[in-house]
Amino acid sequence: MNQEISRRRTFAIISHPDAGKTTLTEKLLLFGGQIQVAGAVKNNKIRKTATSDWMEIEKQRGISVTTSVMEFDYEGFKVNILDTPGHQDFAEDTFRTLTAVDSAIIVVDSAKGVEAQTRKLMTVCRMRKTPVLIFVNKMDREGKDPFDLLDELEQELQIKVRPLSWPINQGARFKGVYNIFENSLDIFTPDKQKVTEKVSVDIHSNDLEAHVGDADAERLRQDLELIDGVYPAFDVNDYLAADTAPVFFGSALNNFGVKELLDCFVKIAPCPRPTVAEEREVNPEEAKFSGFIFKITANIDPNHRSCIAFCKVCSGRFERNKPYKLIRTGKTLRFSSPTQFMAQRKTTIDEAWAGDIVGLPDTQTFKIGDTLTEGEDLHFRGLPSFSPELFKYIENDDPMKTKQFNKGLAQLMDEGVAQLFVNSFNGRRIVGTVGQLQFEVIQYRLENEYNARCRWEPVHLYKACWIDSDNPAALEEFKKRKYQYMATDIEGRDVFLADSGYVLQMAQQDFKDIRFHFTSEF
Repeated sequence: MNQEISRRRTFAIISHPDAGKTTLTEKLLLFGGQIQVAGAVKNNKIRKTATSDWMEIEKQRGISVTTSVMEFDYEGFKVNILDTPGHQDFAEDTFRTLTAVDSAIIVVDSAKGVEAQTRKLMTVCRMRKTPVLIFVNKMDREGKDPFDLLDELEQELQIKVRPLSWPINQGARFKGVYNIFENSLDIFTPDKQKVTEKVSVDIHSNDLEAHVGDADAERLRQDLELIDGVYPAFDVNDYLAADTAPVFFGSALNNFGVKELLDCFVKIAPCPRPTVAEEREVNPEEAKFSGFIFKITANIDPNHRSCIAFCKVCSGRFERNKPYKLIRTGKTLRFSSPTQFMAQRKTTIDEAWAGDIVGLPDTQTFKIGDTLTEGEDLHFRGLPSFSPELFKYIENDDPMKTKQFNKGLAQLMDEGVAQLFVNSFNGRRIVGTVGQLQFEVIQYRLENEYNARCRWEPVHLYKACWIDSDNPAALEEFKKRKYQYMATDIEGRDVFLADSGYVLQMAQQDFKDIRFHFTSEF
């Protein structure tokens, strides 16, 4: 069992939109032997899109709107990748995914440096002490000076960095990368399908000049000397403690520097770590199975209208057809067809170990954050919904399709795409999101996956916040006074819909006994 667990590597790929996450995922799958040809993401002549972007809307927009789960074997290790959406409108999906991984790879565009979304995601990694590894992408284009980039990474992400590979020039003059971790030289030949050759070179001999020319050889020696002078030697324990981030340089599109990243990653990345539950800390090596649901996806296969709940195995061994207890309801469930994923392709499995991600068929049994165990009452926490900032009334546009509309809306809300509130005053349904794009995704998916049409109507609101109080009389008084602005969420909890910042501030001042919460976990 310990052997199985120690060979697991579960990680998320995170970044700002367009830094090249999905392209990097593709190339990692190429090395894992899962795909034979990398889908040229941007090339319309090749009618292939990225493997991990399988939803119709993702193919049209060229962006990821949902996290994809993929797994492959590489040199004796079992690698689980979660490719997350970079767009800030889908940040919640990414925050939740970060609770299910043991480490993360951050992709940074060499020309743009650190962007807003990357900073936000790094904050979540810091909070959870998740070890991160940084891949500086697009070195085959003109970008910032590598030393300036390292300074920027340290300042913006508030973490110490240590380069483990170093670029030889960049843009049109890009000649390759010197692999500091393995002391070898990788010569760059732009090719989207093939892997670049490795050359073992002694830095201090004349072989280097033969490969990269006199000027670049001289500069590389100076750079490496400077790196050793400025940055302390790489210590794996500092990386595992989330104090230091190793940095790699390369070009994901041209398949360059990716293998070095993967080779180093499987050697140093953490295997599954203990998970903190409300009751106690759960160790991966424990004999009994436990896990939590961190994501629900409707319609992975549009022909079957099926929902899949993604379960992260926290301890022990998950077995097919074995009875497990769903803590929230106390029910005992058996799973006859648990699956493992390659984006949209899935295969049925008989067992899974701590660190793996298992897909469980869901007939609206699960909610995000549910815990499954062999009987012990455990609650894994840390899967918040944030208070939404954009609101619209949602109406059914086709009375003949009421059933499809209601089913579609319920499934999409269970997925955590957005949040649904029912206004206590007029009974109308309000959808709250963190980003404008989510409204378009809901409309598109209702139409294409559920054959139902929706209509949006404006509603002027500032923020939704959950309320509770130890004083029932005060709570009742508040709900009476604010009757027009009260709603319930899908769990039936009280939500106050403030129509301006001023109203919210006054409510907080006037009602001292009421607690206002801006995430759904309290």
